[in-house]
Amino acid sequence: MQKLIAAVAAGLALAATSGAAQAQISDNVVKLGVLTDMSSLYADATGKGSLAAVEMAVADYGGKVAGVPIQVVSADHQNKPDVGVNIARNWYDNEKVDAVLDVPTSSVALPVSALTREKNKININSGGGSSDITGTACSPNTVHWTYDTYALSNVAGKAMVKRGEDTWFFVTADYAFGMALERDAANVVKESGGKVLGDVRHPLNSSDFSSFLLQAQASKAKVVALANAGGDTTNALKQAAEFGLTQGGQKMIALLMEITDVHSLGIKATQGLIITDAFYWDSNDETRAFSKRFNEKVGHMPTMIQAGLYSATMHYLKAIEAIKTDEAPKVMEQMRKTPVNDFFAKNGKIRIDGRMVHDMHLFEVKKPEESKGEWDLYKLIATVPGDEAFRPLDKGGCPLVK
Repeated sequence: MQKLIAAVAAGLALAATSGAAQAQISDNVVKLGVLTDMSSLYADATGKGSLAAVEMAVADYGGKVAGVPIQVVSADHQNKPDVGVNIARNWYDNEKVDAVLDVPTSSVALPVSALTREKNKININSGGGSSDITGTACSPNTVHWTYDTYALSNVAGKAMVKRGEDTWFFVTADYAFGMALERDAANVVKESGGKVLGDVRHPLNSSDFSSFLLQAQASKAKVVALANAGGDTTNALKQAAEFGLTQGGQKMIALLMEITDVHSLGIKATQGLIITDAFYWDSNDETRAFSKRFNEKVGHMPTMIQAGLYSATMHYLKAIEAIKTDEAPKVMEQMRKTPVNDFFAKNGKIRIDGRMVHDMHLFEVKKPEESKGEWDLYKLIATVPGDEAFRPLDKGGCPLVK
């Protein structure tokens, strides 16, 4: 009888221990929400491709983490802050989402990051660009994975001023991302010895850039810098060609342009364009292997945002596996102390302000005669180490930095 009682007690203790361990994963599922632009000007750079990248990572991980299933949900925030915040709030409060990923459009990304902190969940941003996400608006619950306005401006601005292209005029999207991009780029130009001759701001998702481009042309600036993205960038470049800006000797630079934009416009229209990017599909065997699989699934090569999401999802799942909990502060701590080494980044690191620091690259779009295939679009000009590309930790105004 004593042996029987001891055996039962041991069994109950084991069951209690197992139950306690299992309870570390909330609701017995790890649920990821991909909040993105499915229908507007950033849909090619993010959208369905962002969702596909996260789904690929989950499938490659095996569909389970720490013994529980992984679920993925998605929604279109329509580039509207109120819509994005309401979706995220419902996910956190009612659908038990553990982490929200992607969130392009900085005017949506910033309030979603704030909400994530309030709810003590995790936000991994790949699509939003404002450097304020890890600056004055930094959060212990948000990781900014792929790029930001500081890195885009820093890499391209220094290189171009050094080449003698030292007078700039900005055509800027009139919302948080565009203004942060112009601010960061203008600072780099001035610090490098150049001058900003003027700027003009346009509404998000514009179709007519004629008046803005005429002002840029009249400025006689050597560089006309587009501080916008997606469909705004492609529309501005098309119309700049019609107005003859480059034929008149001005250099066009797209401070944020994805490979899908270049492909859409065509290599003939974009040849010579200078682009800063975190990822290029044809860099090495690892990037080519991932990109081939992605292309087969989605129908185009991955943008840096989409490649970054696969990398970020894997890093998040590995952190949960390592510590057997999805409790946000503990997962964030594990993510920060674990280097990022995959096809996207080598020796990447997540700082206390949430910035994932990794190498950035400066590319030039090839001439038609240099291209050997449909997606053979870029030639590498320079690779800038992460610590040089991204803003120094003590310069962003993040309250978490001591």
